[in-house]
Amino acid sequence: MKAIDGILTLFLEGRIDSSNANEIEIGIKAAMEDEVFTKLVLDAEELQYISSAGLRIILKLRKSCPDMRMINVSAEVYDILEMTGFTEIIPVEKAYRVFDVSDCEVVGEGANGKVYRVDKDTIVKVYKNADSLEDIKRERELSRTAFVLGIPTAIPYDVVRVGDTFGSVFELLNAQSFAELLRKDEGYLEWVAAQTVDLMKTLHSTKAPASLPLQSKIAQQWLREAEGCFDEAHEEKLRYLIESIPETGTMLHGDLHIKNIMRQNDETLLIDMDTLCTGHPIYEIAFIYNAYKGFGIADSNEVARFLGISSDCAYKLFRRIMALYLGTEDKAVIDLVERKASVIGLLRVMRRTLRVAKGTPEGERLIRTCKNLINLSVEAFDTLTF
Repeated sequence: MKAIDGILTLFLEGRIDSSNANEIEIGIKAAMEDEVFTKLVLDAEELQYISSAGLRIILKLRKSCPDMRMINVSAEVYDILEMTGFTEIIPVEKAYRVFDVSDCEVVGEGANGKVYRVDKDTIVKVYKNADSLEDIKRERELSRTAFVLGIPTAIPYDVVRVGDTFGSVFELLNAQSFAELLRKDEGYLEWVAAQTVDLMKTLHSTKAPASLPLQSKIAQQWLREAEGCFDEAHEEKLRYLIESIPETGTMLHGDLHIKNIMRQNDETLLIDMDTLCTGHPIYEIAFIYNAYKGFGIADSNEVARFLGISSDCAYKLFRRIMALYLGTEDKAVIDLVERKASVIGLLRVMRRTLRVAKGTPEGERLIRTCKNLINLSVEAFDTLTF
């Protein structure tokens, strides 16, 4: 037992069943009478089993302490609580396996976390935010939603603790990312482009659930965060262009690049589904543009560092994806859509730079570069759609 800042924690051990439930209940009552507290926590790390007699104790505690919760619950005890409906009555937190990724290869990285290869069959996505359990739950639900709708995606099967944060574990037997394939042999470029476009068309032909975030609202928030970077005329035109993009209900991955596409045997799978959203396909092209060019607009080495392939290879891949997706080899058409997509992509780059590197020489140079390119395109276009 311990009491800190009004929170009383009681530690449950061994087995709680009809043979000892009465004794344990008396001990709990005595502990509660000796302490002044507002919240009650039951730590079940050492609890091996609980019967209906033990569950009745928990139910009584719940009635007297509405803020009660259970933590460090083993999988076996959690199954009992879930089967009997207790996980719907009180907050229950599982005990998590501990993973060490210090010697693991990084196979992907996004705004929210890094993806590590644990072994040839397992990868784990480690979230940057220490308070990430809700993010993990959200991504799991998004992955399931996509899977049920026919999108080929890997679904996390476990949550683990990694240092001070958490991770989602995926089983991907002998899988390789497209980035790994291209690092070994750039001759895969045409095949990778074709597979990427197949995924895009599968996504974009799927009606997105209404529960997905609207990318248009997110883009409008980027513009609000960049207020003051543009003169009034360019900012007004940019706002008009973004607000004029129609809602198409199209499902978008939101971060589709070679580190987030895996090849498992003969199947191509998407990972990192926390960016799943809905909006016009120009947004998807903007995100792809960023991965292969936009994030390196002021320093091409940035793309090489991120993807692990040369910036030339990355841009060639982007152009092949565009040609196959648009169904044309016409350079003028591809140039036009790329430039329109770059308006959105570079606005996203600006927003990220304003958050993490504003005031630094590199950050200010990148912001100026993005602003100047966006201004030129804003002057040239009356629509960002294609």
